[in-house]
Amino acid sequence: MAYVITDNCVACGTCLGACPAEAISEGDIYKIDPDNCIDCGTCADNCPSEAIIPGE
Repeated sequence: MAYVITDNCVACGTCLGACPAEAISEGDIYKIDPDNCIDCGTCADNCPSEAIIPGE
């Protein structure tokens, strides 16, 4: 199951650089492409605002 970025995202870019699958795209709130996400959790581990959670 892909991770998702919640409204708590502050668009700092930390997750963007951490994602080994390049599944995250920039915006006011970043988004994770579920087709590219490899469910490794690296983005969530690196998010300083704890805005990334496992998807359902």
